[in-house]
Amino acid sequence: MSLLKPHKTLISAAVASACIAMPALAQDAAQAPTPRQNTGEAIAEVRVTATRHSTSLLRTPVSVTAVGQEELTRKGITDVRGLSGEVPNLQLGSATDGSSGVKISVRGVSSNDFTEIGNPAVSLNVDGIYTPRPQSALALLFDLEQVEVLRGPQGTLFGRNATGGSINIIPNKPQFNSTEGNAGLTLGRYNLRQVTAVQNIPVSDTFAMRATMMVIKRDSYLNQEQDFYAANFPEFGVTPARDAAGNVIPDVDQRYNRKVGASDAYGNKDEWAARLQGRWKIRNDLEWLGAYERYTNKGAGDIALKDCTMAAGTAHACPGGQWDVKINRPGELDWNIDTFRNRLTWSVNDHTTVEYNVSYSEQNRRQIRDGDSGYQPLAEDINIYGGFVNDSAGFTNSSKFKTTVQELQLRGEQGNLRYVTGLFWMHEKNAIEFGEDSISAMVNAPGAPYYALYDQTDRQSESMAAFGQVDWAFAPKWNLTVGGRMTRDEREDKNGKFYDSGTTGDPYSYFQGQYTPIPGRFFNSSDLKPGMGSYYGVAGMAGITPDISSNRDSWNKFTWRLGLSYQVTPDDFVFGSLSTGYKAGGFSDKQNICARGLGGNCADREPGPHYTFLPWKPETLTNFEVGYKGRMLDNRLSFSATAFHSRYKDMQMTGAVEMGKIIPAIPCTAANPSCDSAVLYGTTNAAEAKISGLELEGKYRPWAGAEVNFQYSHLRAKVVSYPDYTQTWRDVPCGPFRATYGVEPCVRYTGPNQALVGRFPANVVGNDLPNAPRNSARIEVSQRFMLAGDYELTPRLSARWQDKMYFSIQNLDNPKVGNQQNAYATYDASLRLTAPSGNWRAEVYVNNLNDVLAKNNARIVDPGYVIGQYNEPRMFGVRVGVDW
Repeated sequence: MSLLKPHKTLISAAVASACIAMPALAQDAAQAPTPRQNTGEAIAEVRVTATRHSTSLLRTPVSVTAVGQEELTRKGITDVRGLSGEVPNLQLGSATDGSSGVKISVRGVSSNDFTEIGNPAVSLNVDGIYTPRPQSALALLFDLEQVEVLRGPQGTLFGRNATGGSINIIPNKPQFNSTEGNAGLTLGRYNLRQVTAVQNIPVSDTFAMRATMMVIKRDSYLNQEQDFYAANFPEFGVTPARDAAGNVIPDVDQRYNRKVGASDAYGNKDEWAARLQGRWKIRNDLEWLGAYERYTNKGAGDIALKDCTMAAGTAHACPGGQWDVKINRPGELDWNIDTFRNRLTWSVNDHTTVEYNVSYSEQNRRQIRDGDSGYQPLAEDINIYGGFVNDSAGFTNSSKFKTTVQELQLRGEQGNLRYVTGLFWMHEKNAIEFGEDSISAMVNAPGAPYYALYDQTDRQSESMAAFGQVDWAFAPKWNLTVGGRMTRDEREDKNGKFYDSGTTGDPYSYFQGQYTPIPGRFFNSSDLKPGMGSYYGVAGMAGITPDISSNRDSWNKFTWRLGLSYQVTPDDFVFGSLSTGYKAGGFSDKQNICARGLGGNCADREPGPHYTFLPWKPETLTNFEVGYKGRMLDNRLSFSATAFHSRYKDMQMTGAVEMGKIIPAIPCTAANPSCDSAVLYGTTNAAEAKISGLELEGKYRPWAGAEVNFQYSHLRAKVVSYPDYTQTWRDVPCGPFRATYGVEPCVRYTGPNQALVGRFPANVVGNDLPNAPRNSARIEVSQRFMLAGDYELTPRLSARWQDKMYFSIQNLDNPKVGNQQNAYATYDASLRLTAPSGNWRAEVYVNNLNDVLAKNNARIVDPGYVIGQYNEPRMFGVRVGVDW
């Protein structure tokens, strides 16, 4: 078999790509030594819908990146989390709270509230239709035209909750005169099995259907063992209890404990999705497009793991490896999303189009999650905290999120004007029953379980907007953009119930009268019976009087966009814009500020309950950016560059919110100096930030068969104001571990600011926003080799590097208890063989070749270690595909 080698090597390709930033690149192309007959192929035009019109990517005055299905498949990307690092200044991570939410961050703008209360800061759209719940980002990506990632506020055309940007997932559409189809199979490490199939069905010249499906199954890479922990601290008079046969009785809950294999352990995959579309050309000027989509996930869910690298050499060092966990509540996830989408397009004339979109989606989820991963207290912790067992779990007993979205658009061109205007309406009705059990957690008195339940049966949101944008070609090569959107958001809670065992005054209410405390003996798993705890919903809350949440609020906001662009040459385009974004306000469940105080009282308020909904205002972002997009070297190089500066105001920060002082039942200790703080979980408008940066990306085809893709991002996302920031357990707890690891101690404020008296403030001005690495870069090189018989062999190498980033606004750069992910690089490689006809291919691949352990989300846990969500370890396998 002969191999025709290209005149240059892959190393030359990398060197050539590195030179793109040099001015010499713009010089006369005659300097290039490559013979004319061996020059690279021209780069095909990519079209995007970022302006609600179909426009060339390189002539669109918006910072947007388009990723096609071919690229997604080759990189093994099956949900939006895989786009992290593939797009400039885009970071994605998994929630550490077991909510199955995805944290999407664009240019440092993100949201860490994944509940039905919160809203994302980066909007998610499917075929241009808004999807409000962050969990939807985990739905599978398959049979797509492309994914478009818009960076910067999109408050005019994409509107609601697009402060940081917008992601638009665009499926392939049925074709009238084609019987095309394809299928793919991927087999890989950890018993990965992935199948995709697509079939286009042309029923007639005016009606076509398209059926697609995707199935993914994979074992977990965790070494999950059963947890039978029994506290054994004879120095404190605590030893394991034993049954009549002399067997040790575990202290941790055994009601749900069972042995599971790798196929059912946390971190596995058991997902499938299907889409059926119909397209009907009713008449020449009228067309209907309809789709039904189903996504199902029956995996175990994700779980936060201790950072064993950080913990090494400390008292909390991992007894095993990074992937070793002990679990007494195996994960269960039963999650379905059903979506119906309809679009009616009327071409009024050659220059005017009316489009109506309507979608309805229903998301149902039930989930069980272990909350402690088997990490238990040490003897030195007990001296400080007083708890002997760490055992917690979260139970989403049921959730149903129903969303209806409608949008009417009028768009067209008239002379030197191009316009789009429309009306938007969204209604959400959510219901959820979610509870948490903490069985003898370290933060409680020994042997006193804590449990809580949120029973929200009717939580509704409504959003209405009118918008419009006009592009005016007021002079040759010049274009002015003016746009605006008026939005009204409303939210209402009806008779939601919050059950909190901490308000009962009975430390043994969990047992519902089935347990009698015996002096000198702590309860164990044999005392835990069916019917106890939040797993059993409202029935498990006997004896607790709930707080009733009925509340309503609304917010109005006008967002706008101004832009100016200039087509310097047919291949060079420059633009500038000033735009705004907005995320709606909200409020939390009704909570009693003083509930944890002695007798239910606060130290700084009159006796009695004091309730709050913790309302927060909208957040806004104003962004100025300038950019260049162009083609060079006979259309073999496409390149774009954007510089931006943003002002981020009234940032919505979700976490522990200090509301005042309670009268503690037990005096505060060094382990818990803030025990007299009235701390609630909610969202506040706290900080103001300034964000600036640079984004470069492009594609280069230096010679025949060679392609280089590259990007570089620089980001400075800094807090400039946060006058009342106080340290709580959610960011960096005020525990004794600070002294152990050299962390600055918490100091109680005694100054003149009455809002801070008695609290533990910290100065976070100048700190980085979470999930905002200072620098990041990616380069990908491929070379197509022609083999005998016209077969093609294409190796691909890619490298991605990113700077250190933090996961909290309280940046703690500490080697043992820091809330950062240090800088790291990962490498991917693949080798593809393509048939002469192009209708089949086979490929071997490896992702994360260097097997880097990298967190995508994390937080610090008292008594002094870090837990986080991790990117996948090294994955490798083979994929084959066939087209027809």
